[in-house]
Amino acid sequence: MAVGLLAGACTVGPDYRRPAILAETRSAPPLVEGTSTAFTSEPLPDRWWQMYDVPALDALITKALIRNADLRKALATLEATQSAMRAIELERTPQSTFTGSATYGQGSADAAGATKALKPRPVYAFAEAISYDLDLFGRLRRNVESGRAEVDVARAALDLTRINVAAQVARAYSAVCATGNQIAVNDRSIELARDIVSVSDRRFRGGISGINDVVRARALLAQTEADRPTYVARQRAALYLLATLTGDPPEQVPIAVSGCASPAVVRRPIPTGDGAALLRRRPDIRQAERRLAGEVAAIGVTTAALYPSITLGGDLGTVATRAGDILRDRAFSGKLGPLVSWSFPNVAVARAEVAQANALARADLAAFDGTVLAALRETETSMSALTRQIENERSLMEARDQAAIAARNTKRLYAGGIGEFIDTLDAERTLIQADAMLADATAQLADRQVDLFLALGGGWQDAPQPLETPLDDVVVTRRRGPDPSRNGTRRNSPDQRRGGD
Repeated sequence: MAVGLLAGACTVGPDYRRPAILAETRSAPPLVEGTSTAFTSEPLPDRWWQMYDVPALDALITKALIRNADLRKALATLEATQSAMRAIELERTPQSTFTGSATYGQGSADAAGATKALKPRPVYAFAEAISYDLDLFGRLRRNVESGRAEVDVARAALDLTRINVAAQVARAYSAVCATGNQIAVNDRSIELARDIVSVSDRRFRGGISGINDVVRARALLAQTEADRPTYVARQRAALYLLATLTGDPPEQVPIAVSGCASPAVVRRPIPTGDGAALLRRRPDIRQAERRLAGEVAAIGVTTAALYPSITLGGDLGTVATRAGDILRDRAFSGKLGPLVSWSFPNVAVARAEVAQANALARADLAAFDGTVLAALRETETSMSALTRQIENERSLMEARDQAAIAARNTKRLYAGGIGEFIDTLDAERTLIQADAMLADATAQLADRQVDLFLALGGGWQDAPQPLETPLDDVVVTRRRGPDPSRNGTRRNSPDQRRGGD
């Protein structure tokens, strides 16, 4: 009891306190761009991608959150950190070591107090040693604090990967649909250009217009057709990315998605919440805060080196020259008592390590502040970019409608022999450009929305657990003997798992 009270009172090093900006009672930093009608102050849904109301996208993201390779790696890293944490916690429990040996050799006569050389003989020795670190100055406790912070860092890294994977899938899906829309727009533009070629060709054969009208029309058609391969290549790249994000090889592209030609865009105000919710939600901020907590605990670990370490230990053993004497009273030996270890008066190294730990903690505090500022900046920038892109798309919609009216009028006049071909050609070219620009603006709008969702940091809450990555494909398991990693259960070799085919 007394030892426990002493240990609790002598934990050296500073106690950690979370940064004030993360306190629940702190007033929320305002989002400057939040006054735009494109946003609402409602909380961001955990599964923000369901705002698209596209079941195919929901299914793809769910699949990716389970099978994505980066997520499986992050999960394995978290499990490794948790295992290391368990090893750190066990350092606070009594430690025991058993040794045993059976040797044959000649001992020293002088050491045994004999007057002549000893004869070679067998020696049997067995010993059990037990030790317990009293941790009077909290080195182990601070080490546990640091280890738990590292687990939290790994857990935040897993959540951060979840956000990135969900955003990448949404972005790739949007790219497939946006390029599908661009291909559809381009196909309509090609049909318009072909109509112009047909009309100009008839007028040339009828002697109404010259050959230059036909040449210009065919040039417009060729220019319009030249855009299509670029759009197709972008769509294929997005499909390949979708396949790999969901854990499939590129050849297994999601066929059901490949025909999408309707841009994936949320057409209602996006809920962003407030700045306080943003800071609590983003895993990179949590990761930076937990890393800071670990470094503060490390100050205590290094500070404890300035003080003595007291370990209570003992051992019991037996040494005999004949196997039958191992359990006789005269063969036993043992001892019990404290062991004091202290680097005093040479504490210069320990003080240097304390100074280093303090400096690293200050660096992590600066990194935390930078992460918070970056999160706010990214969110404000994304909101501003999305607002401007909405305005850009709206203007291009109006421009496209006006270009369509002008193209219809000039085409009707030209077909009736009243208008000039150059006017018709310019009008059609303007309409084709307006269609292409509008399709491109819609694609950028979809991309800006994903940027915002990524900056808001949602999508890791209530996410499905990623698949564990078994080593069966890279580890050859022996046919005999238990596998310690399976708690003594026997695992079959690859041939046995396949049924010996």
